[in-house]
Amino acid sequence: MGNRILVATRKGLFLLDRKSASENAWNISAPAFLGSPVTMAFSDPRDGSLYAALNLGHFATKLHHSSDGGKTWQERAVPVYPPQPENLPKPENEFAKVAPWSLAQVWALESDGGAQAGGLWAGTIPGGLFHSCDGGQSWQMIRSLWDRPERNQWFGGGYDYPGIHSICVDPRNTRHVTVGVSCGGAWSTQDGGENWVCTAKGMRAEFMPPDRQYDPNIQDPHRLVQCQASPDVLWVQHHNGIFRSADRAASWTEIAEVKPSVFGFAVAVHPKDPKTAWFAPAVKDEFRLPVDAQLVVTRTRDAGQSFETLRAGLPQEHSYHLVYRHCLDVDASGDRLVMGSTTGGLWTSVNQGDSWECVSQNLPPIYCVRFVDN
Repeated sequence: MGNRILVATRKGLFLLDRKSASENAWNISAPAFLGSPVTMAFSDPRDGSLYAALNLGHFATKLHHSSDGGKTWQERAVPVYPPQPENLPKPENEFAKVAPWSLAQVWALESDGGAQAGGLWAGTIPGGLFHSCDGGQSWQMIRSLWDRPERNQWFGGGYDYPGIHSICVDPRNTRHVTVGVSCGGAWSTQDGGENWVCTAKGMRAEFMPPDRQYDPNIQDPHRLVQCQASPDVLWVQHHNGIFRSADRAASWTEIAEVKPSVFGFAVAVHPKDPKTAWFAPAVKDEFRLPVDAQLVVTRTRDAGQSFETLRAGLPQEHSYHLVYRHCLDVDASGDRLVMGSTTGGLWTSVNQGDSWECVSQNLPPIYCVRFVDN
């Protein structure tokens, strides 16, 4: 059960601890890294280590580690790109820019699924995937993905350059890893990163010309998640739709006509029931706010055949919260949810989203929320 939550925000990392096991009430700690943008947070379930990635602008990207539950932090190494060659070819996509070979942001941190604590994956902007065997003290770039010729077609979605924001490790075979790229589709490896295949067949990008809408290499998955108990099943919240795969990402089925919207950034899948998933719908593209200024969560329990709109406890008037892609999470029980917004709202649920409790309305803009399940 998730009795602790990491909340990464524009002005620091907040740690929330449940007041008691019998209630949905939380104590909010004073933030670590006060005033600094924390773009990603992660708790390693194998040893309880905490990690926080900071984007300090002119002062560069930083990574910090805590071995005492967040009381103290030590700086760790960040992923480093190889030297950039001269005379790089121009991107093959008219929307793309030549991406610099330097770290702009750590956008994903995950366990590599191995028995050894400290084995980590990191996804970055601009579109790099890195692995660490020692808890972030050193990193190795996965050149087999970086050097793919198809990367020259990738382009930025919400950022100027493409980025890897989702990393899913198959618990049955930790060498099977699937990543989500915005905008570059989904890519899978069966051998720990030696070889890669673009696995976005069936995704549709309505923002592209008709003859390229089903091109797997230019898709814009906003978030990609995998059911831990049934890892053949993955869900994607895409720029213009919801997609589900039941064959390890080999193909995707679009789920259309979901009210109030199929647009959004966040998705969470039940860890035990692959048919159950949650989404945070919004208006696209120019406005980026809840439909009718009412914040809701949509939930399916039948693999997308039908959806419920969950409102209880969420603001239903003059609500302009946007939920970023890493700002909706479910704990290991599958019952508790947490959701954070760009306007500093934070809500939790103990009944799979049937009702929500407001934890705070006064936090800085939230970039990431994660349960600590160890």
